[in-house]
Amino acid sequence: MNRKTLVLPAVVGLLAPVLAACGGSDSGSGGSGDIVVGTTDRFTATKDAPAPLDPAYAYDIGAWNILRQTVQTLMIVPKGEGDPVPEAAEKCGFTDSGNERYACTLRDGLKFANGDKITAADVKYSIDRARAINAEGGPVGLLSTIDTVETQGDNQVIFHLKTADATFPYKLTTPVAGIVNPDDYEKNKLRDGFDVDGSGPYTFSADVKNDEIVKATFTKNPNYKGTLTVNNSKVEMVSYSDADAMSTALDKGDIDVMTRTMSPELIKKLSDGSDENADLVEMSGLEIRYLAFNTDAATVKNKAVRQAMAQLINRGEIVSKVYGTQAEPLYSLVPASITGHSNSFFNKYGDPSVSKAKSLLTKAGITSPVKLTLHYTTDHYGSATAKEFEVLKKQLNDSGLFDVSIEGAKWDAFIPAERKGEYDVWGMGWFPDFPDADNYLAPFLDADNFLKLPYRNSRIINSLIPESRREADRIAASSSLTAIQDAVADDVPILPLWQGKQYVAARDDVTGTAYALNSSSTLQLWELGRGVSN
Repeated sequence: MNRKTLVLPAVVGLLAPVLAACGGSDSGSGGSGDIVVGTTDRFTATKDAPAPLDPAYAYDIGAWNILRQTVQTLMIVPKGEGDPVPEAAEKCGFTDSGNERYACTLRDGLKFANGDKITAADVKYSIDRARAINAEGGPVGLLSTIDTVETQGDNQVIFHLKTADATFPYKLTTPVAGIVNPDDYEKNKLRDGFDVDGSGPYTFSADVKNDEIVKATFTKNPNYKGTLTVNNSKVEMVSYSDADAMSTALDKGDIDVMTRTMSPELIKKLSDGSDENADLVEMSGLEIRYLAFNTDAATVKNKAVRQAMAQLINRGEIVSKVYGTQAEPLYSLVPASITGHSNSFFNKYGDPSVSKAKSLLTKAGITSPVKLTLHYTTDHYGSATAKEFEVLKKQLNDSGLFDVSIEGAKWDAFIPAERKGEYDVWGMGWFPDFPDADNYLAPFLDADNFLKLPYRNSRIINSLIPESRREADRIAASSSLTAIQDAVADDVPILPLWQGKQYVAARDDVTGTAYALNSSSTLQLWELGRGVSN
């Protein structure tokens, strides 16, 4: 086995990736020069979710990874991370000292992929459309600080904000702020199906079977004008049922690159160098996993029940038994590598303790065992999720204080049930929209939280979140951010479990894999190219 290490400059939110390289050089089956990427993400159109790729609706990592290739945004997080930089815009910035007026000037010559000219009116239309549709469980909360959008001429857009928001440039990097053509996207209606049109680096087409994408094709957009260098002419993305099927495809040469979700066993195999066909890139990730609570549900309405669970759950055991070195315990909604992180849950609960958990329930007059069902998705986050919930179930039941059962469902059934309020306790993952503590707090705790959680903390909503957003220096926002995390640890509307690393595996003639994912798990297909094999 040939092993090499690639080190990139360490920056905020992204630690240097490590590349373990092995042999193998056959290219994938996508045709000469084409790069074929495998994923276990599923893209399905259903009665409950007929428009999975509309920027006004889509709010999961898989759909966003399609939109980020195709729908251009005013701003973008640059290669190597850091503060957002202009993308469709030539320049953007706050024009007042209070961070409440944000102006962007568009690049000259911007066009949609079909050749139509892009103007400031199209930007306004796109933003106003997402806000008007206000899709349930969608990403519109990212635009909640916008009051009005103004245009001046064909090339200037001005955002007037309701309150100061130093994170607003990051929000303009997200697909919900993407520029769409009014001819393709109706003003007050989601676009059903799998058509996507924009001005990003690629055009998009999908092979669909039984209302599900089996293969997506990204073709270099000749009309693209922005900051990105596109290192390939075409990328195909093939969806697989599980990590094993995806790994077999890589071994056979059917695909060139594997992305999410690889199983812990597969990652260990690749990192040990026992697979001669693949190179593994390991990098710091900002993905988190957590339990969410319907705090109006009778089973968990009393916060002592939620606190007792927080007191019992052994995160270290979950990590060691299920994920190994691929994850680490998390004691806050905000990952340890993000400015403003506080170990609030550990500070409050310390190490797992049955006696302390029993005391919490006894003082609240709650009779044990407390009967609960924990719900999880069987396919969206990989096969390890089932094992994780078996560990959680055993930890809680072994205490004698809970009588827990677990129930899994496929993602296309899980999400509609969650949005209808059918679950009391359920497990979810979060891939950040942008690498800032605000994006680990406001989406869950603000009045328009995307999970539609009934939990409301007026101090968090009316004071702490607005205070934190006034600070352009994010270190200066730490006191407000810590207070939010401490309140979450006390009330436990959400219970953080772990944060994970992220991985890409590729055949060794594929270049650019170290930048194929950024710290927010954004897939950057334009970075991939062909090179000389080892």
